[in-house]
This record gives sequence, C-alpha cells and structure tokens, in this order.
Amino acid sequence: MRRFAKLSLVAGLLLALPLAAYAAKDDTLQLLDLFGEVFDRVRTDYVEPVKDSDLIEAAINGMLTSLDPHSGYMNEKAFQEMQVQTKGEFGGLGIEVTMDNGLVKVVSPIDDTPAAKAGIKPGDYISYINDDAVMGLTLSDAVDKMRGPVGSKVKLTILREDENEPIELTLTRAEIKIKSVKMHAEGDDIAYIRITSFTEQTTDLLHSEFDRLKKSLPRLRGIVLDLRNNPGGLLDQAVSVSDAFLTGGEIVSTRERDPSKTKRYSAHSGDELVPEDVPVVVLVNNGSASASEIVAGALQDHKRAIILGTKTFGKGSVQTVIPLTGHGAIRLTTARYYTPSGRSIQALGITPDIVVEQAKIEPIKNSDKIRTEAELRHRLANLQELKAREKKKAEAAKKEDDDKTDEEKSASNRNGKLDNADSNPADAQDFQLQRALDLLRAISIYSKAAPDK
Repeated sequence: MRRFAKLSLVAGLLLALPLAAYAAKDDTLQLLDLFGEVFDRVRTDYVEPVKDSDLIEAAINGMLTSLDPHSGYMNEKAFQEMQVQTKGEFGGLGIEVTMDNGLVKVVSPIDDTPAAKAGIKPGDYISYINDDAVMGLTLSDAVDKMRGPVGSKVKLTILREDENEPIELTLTRAEIKIKSVKMHAEGDDIAYIRITSFTEQTTDLLHSEFDRLKKSLPRLRGIVLDLRNNPGGLLDQAVSVSDAFLTGGEIVSTRERDPSKTKRYSAHSGDELVPEDVPVVVLVNNGSASASEIVAGALQDHKRAIILGTKTFGKGSVQTVIPLTGHGAIRLTTARYYTPSGRSIQALGITPDIVVEQAKIEPIKNSDKIRTEAELRHRLANLQELKAREKKKAEAAKKEDDDKTDEEKSASNRNGKLDNADSNPADAQDFQLQRALDLLRAISIYSKAAPDK
C-alpha cells in the first residue's frame, strides 16, 4: 500500500502526466518507484532538513535542463520576473545568458545597461559570481545571484577566448528600462534603425519612431537595420517586424514533433514600412539570436535585404512557457524555427551575404615624400576649381552683408540642435556600419546610373 501511495504522490508531482502513458512501458513505474525511494531517503537521512518543495523543484528543473540549454523550471517569483522582462522593464545587469558546459555563456549584453557599459561581450563565459563558482549551479540559480537591489554591486569573473587571464568586473545593478527601438538619420538620405530586443512594444515603436524620422529624410535612399547583439524575444514581434519590410510570402515556420502542428507565419500586403525599391542592409553578429535570426532569415530569403556582418548565434528553437497553477511555470522547447526557404537556424545561424568582421578604423597617414600633381611646379590650373573658388568668395562676401534677424538666428540654432540630436559620433568608429552605409549609397548611385529597361 505504501508503495502505491508513494507512486501516486510522485506521479502527481511530476506534472500530473496520465498513468495511461506509463502503462505502455513496463519499466516506467519501476523508475518512478526509484524516484520515490530516493526522495524518501533524502528527506529522512540527509544531514540537514530539506524542504519537500525544494527537492521536487530541483528534480523538475534537473529533468528539464537535461533536455537542452533553454528548457527549465521557473518558480513563481522567476515566472513573474520573466513576465515583467518581456514588457521591456526589469531590474539587473542587462545581460542575456544561457548555459554551456557548466558555465554561464553570454548571448548578448543589452544596449545602455551595466553589462554593456562594463564591456561584456557575446561569447564571454562567466565562471564566478561574487567569487562563488558557477560550475554546479543551474542557470536560474546563477541568474538569481546576478540579480539584486538596484544600486548594489556584483563581481563577475569573465573568461574570454582571446584573453589569457580571467577578467574581473564589478558592476552596479540598475533598473533596466529598455527602449527596444532607436533610430537616427545618417546624413539626409539613410535611416539607421537599431532594434535591441523584441519586447511587446517593439513593432509599435518601430512604426512611430520611423514616422518621426521620415520628416528629417527628404530623400530616403536606404535603411540600415541593426540587429547586432540582439538576443531575441517574442516570436510575434519578430513576425510583425519582418512584415513591416515585406509585401507578402512566408516569414517563418515552426515545426513540432507532431507534423500536423506545423505553423506558418506570413506577411500581409500593403502595410510595409518603406517602399520595396528602398534598399535595406541588415547588420548581424554572433550576438544576434532567436527572433533576430528570424527577421534576418526572412529578409534574406525574400531578397528584401542584404545581410552584412558575421554569422549569428544559431538559436533556432521555440520555447513555450507553460504556467503551472500555484507552482510557477516550465519553459519547454517545443519546436524548431525554419526560414521561408526551409533552412533550420538551429546551431547553424544565419550566414551573412557579405561577411564583414568588426574592426578598428584608423586613418593611415601618407608619407610626406609622396607628391601629387597639385604639388608640381608650373602645373596646369583646374578651371573648374578656379571658378569654384571665385564662387565661394562671392558667397562669403554676400553672407557678410546679409543681416539676419534675431528670430532667424534663433530658428537656425534650434534647427542645428535638432539635426545634431539624431547623430551619433560613435558611428564613425563602427566599421560594419560604415560598410553598410557605403553599400547603400553605392546601390543608390548604381540605380541612377543604370539605363531604363
């Protein structure tokens, strides 16, 4: 009798799976009996008292995390925090992580957060948190250790591939409020759109911010969509962002174990963000994961954008959050993503059309010994240059004679400040972005030069 009572308890705790499923395998009941025996032995003989709930939660989490790095159990507190995070506001360091070989691996730091400002990079491994080893912890345990009150500090020990010694960083926890879409004008012809994550607000922000930006772009020649270090987020937002650039066709499909449960998501016609003839370059790197890869893959397969940068992270699996009444929720991997052409993103990622490694831009100073035609004596004058100089002098003289009213000067100052507000001085040092801008402007020149057909 005790044995069957114990089995009923264990079966109920293990997510209440139907006993009919166990009857198909003779040894399943014996394995459940083994679990019940171990559970009883631990609760009665372990050196210190342990809560039954802690044991069961640890057992469930162990079962799920053994499946893949993205499945796991969330207690009520963790489940509530996850719900808050998808809304775009949460507390912590601003870092998207996964588990790899027993260590916490950084998928991507989030822009303008303590992690990003401290220089944490995609691919970094966190080996110690406050001098406590990460090895042996679950992902949720490690995340809990990195969270804490706003303003408090946490010490991380980082292992980086190109560094011989561990890197120790002390970060101050902050309230993370993510504005997932940022954009500005590059000159008067290109829109730069940066999506940092896919939250509930992303698509609405994309449309509202772009409507504002268009007013300062009298001649839109191209768009740079920056998805670098974007760890992903909500599937429906990845679909709607892709839809904003496409006029039709499949965006992504999700395929479960049961083929009849395959889902396909398609773009709608007539609601695209920009006309089809405006070229798009999408920037990606190894910190672009999940939802970012869905967008990049869809635009690449439909030939709507040129993908530029380095290979993406390769997270092509779908996690379904299943609430458990009174016991938090489980995050279970239930499907794989496939791009419109049928490619699986999983563990392969998106390979850019043009591979451009990030690099440091340094001007090369020409040798003083190298001479040009302009430095030769008795050289021929450039008649166009002489006319341009005369015109410039005339314009300068006219400008000195013009008396501007105070109101005109004020308006000029305000306009100057408005234009500068959308510029980013760091752009000049971003090698991948500069290549994207060069490419878009080259496409624009080529399109104008090409004869009509």
